[in-house]
Amino acid sequence: MKKVLLPLLALLIVCSCKEEPKGKAPEKVIIHNKIITTTAKARIDSVLNAFVQSGNIAGASALIFENGEEVYYNAFGYADIALEKPMQRNTIVQIYSMTKPITGTALMTLFEQGKFKLDDPLSKYIPEFENMTVYAGVDENGKMKTEPLKREISIRDLTRHTAGFPNRDDIPGLSKLFRKADAMNRENTLTQMAEKMAKVPLWFQPGAQWEYGPSVDVQALLVERISGIPYDEYVQQHVLSPLSMDETRYFIPKKDRDRFSKLYIRKGEGELVKDTTTYSNYTAHWPLTRGGSGLTSTLDDYMRFAQMLVHQGSLDSVQVLQPETVKLMATNHLPDSVTKRSWLPSKGQVGFGIDFAVRVAPPKTPNENNGVVGEFYWDGAASTLFWVDPVNQLTAVLFVQLFPYDQIGLHKQFRDAVYGPYPF
Repeated sequence: MKKVLLPLLALLIVCSCKEEPKGKAPEKVIIHNKIITTTAKARIDSVLNAFVQSGNIAGASALIFENGEEVYYNAFGYADIALEKPMQRNTIVQIYSMTKPITGTALMTLFEQGKFKLDDPLSKYIPEFENMTVYAGVDENGKMKTEPLKREISIRDLTRHTAGFPNRDDIPGLSKLFRKADAMNRENTLTQMAEKMAKVPLWFQPGAQWEYGPSVDVQALLVERISGIPYDEYVQQHVLSPLSMDETRYFIPKKDRDRFSKLYIRKGEGELVKDTTTYSNYTAHWPLTRGGSGLTSTLDDYMRFAQMLVHQGSLDSVQVLQPETVKLMATNHLPDSVTKRSWLPSKGQVGFGIDFAVRVAPPKTPNENNGVVGEFYWDGAASTLFWVDPVNQLTAVLFVQLFPYDQIGLHKQFRDAVYGPYPF
């Protein structure tokens, strides 16, 4: 008889050997093949070290849990090249858009309390957005044209990036107007941000297309309005403190700044220049506590957030969200009618849930990002990355501090190292 080789992620069905009561079928135990093997660890080490040695990143660190246990940690290179300060486990980094899933989690705690419905109009809670208009191009004289809303922005639009807020520099007339509004000035409060945003027409009709933008910053104000508590206080009380994420903050106190990584801008192959503009974002208290970016964190802190998600909303006997809420967040909310999806398809076979990309199909080619159907994840502008793989009970956090966002294929190679060669 020929032997049959099982694929890497196949399930092994094992029947219990103990005697069972009459009439009862033997119990079946489903065992997943281990993902992070000795070979996988060697692959990950090789990939991260090679990027550092190439001079295309200053430093990198990664932490992976599988089945609730730490299975991989390592760090390479520097958090500060000039001082030869090594990248370490407790290095603090700028996570940029990895702030977004934390904001979404804070918002969904209010959803669980019945404070709002996803299809409620945004203006019900933030009336500043009640009388919006929609961009309709420019006339022959270059004057911007607008049209009425077909429907109002919903909260669901905010959570899946279909609200219509402009977020590009090349929209004739509209981009200039949005820049002039200066809504994201860190001296603004969240309310002032919304007032300024509301004076600018939407780029497209709500629900018409997917376009990344300031929707999650508006979610922060939504949390503030519904709860009656300043956003930074609410997220601290309901997400960060319950999860003991003590080093995930908008402000880094002086005593911890020696652990704050520098951020580097890649100018070319092996050429890095230290960023000099973002440091003060985190060393002073600013009025604008953005929901879409602005937090700093450490590997272990962010892993606690990821572990809460893979354990369906709870960690260490603390329930942050209910399992059905996590499932809702990790479900694709983009209908087929949303065909314009900007750069989202570059992430692979994904849709978008509530502040997460959601993998809906396996990779079609070796050039696509590796991942398992059901995975949900996001990344940050400084090339950080995390994902939650419920199928394999695996969570991964990758920290680097690199601008522009991953132009070197780091995320692709890191995923390949974790899961193995395609098809995995």
